[in-house]
Amino acid sequence: MNIVITGGAGFLGARLARTLLAQGPLALAGAAPQPISRITLVDRAQPPADLLADSRVATVVGDLNDLLRPGPSGTMAIAADTQLVFHLAAAVSGECEADFDLGMRSNLDATRALLEACRTLKTGPTFVFASSLAVFGKAPGQSLPEVIEDNTLPTPQSSYGIQKFIGEQLVADYARKGFVRGRNVRLMTVSVRPGKPNGAASSFLSGMIREPLAGQRAVCPVPADVAVALSSPGRTIDGLIRAAQTTDADWGPLTAMNLPALRTSVREMAEALGRVAGSAAANLLDWTPDPAIIRVVSTWPGAIAATRARALGLLPDSSFEAIIRDYIRENPDAIRLPVQP
Repeated sequence: MNIVITGGAGFLGARLARTLLAQGPLALAGAAPQPISRITLVDRAQPPADLLADSRVATVVGDLNDLLRPGPSGTMAIAADTQLVFHLAAAVSGECEADFDLGMRSNLDATRALLEACRTLKTGPTFVFASSLAVFGKAPGQSLPEVIEDNTLPTPQSSYGIQKFIGEQLVADYARKGFVRGRNVRLMTVSVRPGKPNGAASSFLSGMIREPLAGQRAVCPVPADVAVALSSPGRTIDGLIRAAQTTDADWGPLTAMNLPALRTSVREMAEALGRVAGSAAANLLDWTPDPAIIRVVSTWPGAIAATRARALGLLPDSSFEAIIRDYIRENPDAIRLPVQP
């Protein structure tokens, strides 16, 4: 089986590739398990060295729009034998608010170009699209339901959310026409992400844990009572892979599926940090409001129901403290403060 992962050099893309390579044969859409012969990682940058060293990994480096442009000026990133595509590449929320054209090119144009490339294969590859809870937002004068269901009408309040919602509709229509087997998956905010901050408005939800554990100060730009819907990196990857494996009948409608979310608050996240790493870590948090971040994050829902995902065996993380301890276990070299047992 040949698998393509766009955004394959990023944190989630690289983790997805490692998980797939480690688990062996994959049962695609309920079919008999097949060995993974090749994973093609498509990104602007080279993937980590351990993936480059694996003989089953190929890389295509460049802008996705350019790579998918037909003709001599473009390199087709989708090989004829591609059976499964994970489309993770995207400009993130803060970037899209700051640069409208970047968001439209990276999140809308590239998604359609990728779908068109799959359409030309005429084989109906499975297409897993990483959408986002940002498709839901509190519009001025209009309240969200107390709990967001899979079939709640999206009301995005950011360019990023709008672009993701359009992407869901494109995938659904290409699937309806039989060009791809569509799997729209709404990812929750992923925390704790290792590495450096990115341009997402939600980046602080990892930074407020990651930086203090490394002995560095971190800013909390929103009020402590802001509710958030989170998922650990591991549970997020589980959801993406399960979407690829499930049968059409078990998947159900072509509309997007919410991944399970742990409902918590920024205050509870800080308290969990204190329980794990003590006051030395908690005292490194600076509660400094950022109106731009508040404006985006405060529109996002905090309570997500994941009825369809639960039916597929997917569950939320047990607690945010457990998420922190998973991060510490997986990233020992990034921890500088003593941790409570």
